[in-house]
Formats: sequence, structure tokens, C-alpha cells
Amino acid sequence: MGNAIMDFAAIDPNEAEARIALGHPIEATPYVWRDPTTLPLRPWVYGRWFLRGTVACVVAPGGAGKSTMLAGTALALVVGQPILGKHVWGGAKRVWLWNLEDDLDEMSRSIQAAALHHDIDRADLEGRLFVDSGMEGAGLCTATEEAGQFRLLSPVFDALIAELLRRGIDVLVVDPFVSSHEVDENANSKIDKIAKAWGRVAKAANCCIVLVHHTSKAGAGEVTALSSRGAVALINAARSTLVINRMSDDEAGRLGIPDQERRRYISVSDDKHNRAPAEKADWYQLASVDLGNGDDGAPSDNMAVATPWKLPDPFDNVTVHHLVAVQNAISAGQWRESAQSPDWAGKAVADVLALNIENKPDKARIQSLLREWISNRALVVVERDDKKREPRKWIEVGERADLAPPAQGGARQSGAG
Repeated sequence: MGNAIMDFAAIDPNEAEARIALGHPIEATPYVWRDPTTLPLRPWVYGRWFLRGTVACVVAPGGAGKSTMLAGTALALVVGQPILGKHVWGGAKRVWLWNLEDDLDEMSRSIQAAALHHDIDRADLEGRLFVDSGMEGAGLCTATEEAGQFRLLSPVFDALIAELLRRGIDVLVVDPFVSSHEVDENANSKIDKIAKAWGRVAKAANCCIVLVHHTSKAGAGEVTALSSRGAVALINAARSTLVINRMSDDEAGRLGIPDQERRRYISVSDDKHNRAPAEKADWYQLASVDLGNGDDGAPSDNMAVATPWKLPDPFDNVTVHHLVAVQNAISAGQWRESAQSPDWAGKAVADVLALNIENKPDKARIQSLLREWISNRALVVVERDDKKREPRKWIEVGERADLAPPAQGGARQSGAG
């Protein structure tokens, strides 16, 4: 621990100048060949999101379920179980949640609601979950700027390393990052120094530091890593950047989810992928949990809890036999490509799969099926004149589906299969 703190203190923002002043010349180090099979695995902590010894960022707009996701993530790490669909590498972890804008009661509501929903008890958390609130006096300031003079508070970082090592913390979450310093958040050079100092903390304490960041006011559309407010230096210094998005109006309409329910669905994705393959977004539904704390006629608090949710797949329960039946129906009639036509080919699909084209989710599913079958040439679009000699687009059978068991893909495959 002492060496880690001393090493950190020796690394000044002007590192090269400091090393030269201490009599350490700048010298290039020859690479030593290593057997690739002996290289250590990357020390992942949580799925492919949190990596030990690095900084991760979480970017989300207000009201998008950020605190709910973090509470669920903390419990998943503490119990070592994939309750949110992410693998916890190496078993149960120790987590430190340091919230600088919510009070302890509000944090406790989120934690206890998640524990109730996921059947987690006191014994599962004791000695593994640590919680501090800036609203309860546990403030945090890592850098200041006075009279134009920037100062990185190395003693604070030293104390953080010491406590992280003493408690054996695997993941520290600081929420929000903007409240952990007193520097102009738009100053790239200064934010870069702060972010890299956090990186040295993560390395010295052998943990993952998660810095939570809000989006800018301009980030009203889909949230990306670049939607974060202030200097981009923070995102550039992070090894991964998770972005949280509410379900959009278009997505809700396509899935037939009422607008009042749309806000209960959020997606989380890594928008950086520095050290891991790109992953598709993970979807979550925010369930409501009654805390049972009502008293004297006052209703109990209901808290949101993140639960894994899967986007409906249009090909669920659709087999190659269904495709054959659709092809037979298409070949027996005259079917248009346009969904506005009374002879739309989607009606043939609806008849085969017992779907209702007046129902938005069913219609969206039919359109997805048709797009896939056209892309793999099980169906084809041709152009020819209608009875009035007007050019129209029609759907006909392409490559006939093979009822023999396909190698993979089922009804998604082309007829040649």
C-alpha cells in the first residue's frame, strides 16, 4: 500500500520533467518477446463492461434509470450473480457506491427495492457493499481551480487508494463525476489530468473506477459517448463508456408499447469498445417494487428495479413450415409490396401466422418477416404493370424453401437453405 501511494505521488502531471529532476533519464525500453499463451487474461470484473485497473464511464440523461441500474449492478457484483444478465467474473465482489447528489435514504430505497425483487438478504451484503452520500457530509473533491490556478489534490487520491486497498474494493462508483471536482468541466486539459489521475488510482488499487456523467442539454436524441456534457477528455481517457437510453417513440410504436409504458424500457450499451468486441445493447425493464413502508394511511414508496428484458424477435416460433405456407399463399395470388395496398403481401403472412394486420406489433412483425425473406430471396420484389397499366411493385416467390432440416437459421434462411 505504501509503495502504491508513493508511486502515485511521484507521478506529477508534468511527469517527464519530474523524472528528469529526480535523475531518471528518458530511455527507450527494448521489447522482450513473450509466449502469447503465457500472457495473463484481461482482468474483467463485470461482463465486458468493467475491467480491473481501468476507468469506466456511464453516460445518461436525467430520469433515464441511471440510479436504478447502478443499484442493480452493485447488488449483482456483491452477490456474484448475473441478476442483470452480466457475468460477474471470479465470484462476489466488494463495491463502494459514492453518490454526491442523493441522500442516504434515497439510495437505500433503490438498494432495498432491488434486494427485495432479487431475493437478496442482509447476509449477502454485509462486508461487501459500502455506501456514502455527499448529502450526508461525505463530500469528495479531487481538484480545484482558484484564481486561474489548477491544482490536482494528490493527498485525496492517495487517501482513496489507501481506503480502496484497506477495504479490498473491486468497483468504486462515483456519481456524478461533475460533483467530484471544482474545475471548469469544459476545460479539456484539466479534465484530462483528473481522469488520468483516476486511472492511476484504479491501477494502484487494482479496481475498476466507474465515473457517472450526465448528458449535455443538447443531447436530446439518442445518447452516445459524445453526448456527455463538458470536456470530451473524460470519455477519451475512459476504457469503456456505457450509455443509457430510454426506448424511443419509434421503437415503442414498432413494438406496440403504449407511450405511458415506454419510459419503463431502457437500453445500455458500450459506446467505446476499447478492449472488447462490440456488444449489442442490453435491454432492461424497470419493474415497480412496493417497499411496504406506508404508515398512518400514507401509501408505501414504489421504487423502480431493473430487470433484464429481451426485444421481441419476429422469428420467435416461426418455422420453415410457415415459410413454405407463405410461399404457397404468395404463389396462389397477386400480392403487392406496399403495406397501403388492399393486396399487400403481409395479409398472406398474417393468415399463415394468425396475426392481425390492424394490430401495430403484429403489423411490425409481419414487415420484419417480409424484409428478412426478401433479403435472403425466399421472396422477391418484381415490378410490372397492374390492370390499369400502372407500374407497381409485387412480391413473388423466390427460392423455394427446403423442408429438410437446415444447418442453421430455420425460417430465416433462403429457400436454397
